[in-house]
Amino acid sequence: MGLFSFLRRENPFQAAAVAIYNAIVAQARTAVFYSELGVPDSLNGRFDMVVLHATLAIRRVRKEPPEIYQPLSQALFDYMFQDMDRSLREVGVGDMSIGKHIKKMAKGFYGRAGEYEAGLDQDGAGLAEALKRNLYRALTPGEAQVDQLARYVRAADAALSGVEFADFAAGRMAWPEVRVAGA
Repeated sequence: MGLFSFLRRENPFQAAAVAIYNAIVAQARTAVFYSELGVPDSLNGRFDMVVLHATLAIRRVRKEPPEIYQPLSQALFDYMFQDMDRSLREVGVGDMSIGKHIKKMAKGFYGRAGEYEAGLDQDGAGLAEALKRNLYRALTPGEAQVDQLARYVRAADAALSGVEFADFAAGRMAWPEVRVAGA
């Protein structure tokens, strides 16, 4: 052990954060969100779907005691933004502007997560409005698309709530099927 090895101690929640994040990304990439529900299949649209699913995952983590919730949610957030940094570099964003992009993305994450949380915590159209504003932005989605997505988000929140922590921490999520009207 080196003199400064204590600085490199791995977060005991790192493996769980990676497993949870990988499950979030896999679900956020589900084609039906883009092909049927009208979420833009773009860098922004995919980021927004990751944020939505990360918000749902963090709501699940919050059910755990603070000594688990706080470090795990921080490890998840940190890992997510390390991946965002890597992704930006892969698409050619220069080193000098990465920090600015990440700061903007983190601000966007907190804003969207707050809106999704508020929408999930209330009945009514709040969640649908948050989805329209954040996922669709300047687009005008069909009401059926927004309704289907809002139903999916509520079902995902309920399903994740019932997942045992050991399964959840291993990335074994209980994402519901994404249903499309008329299908």
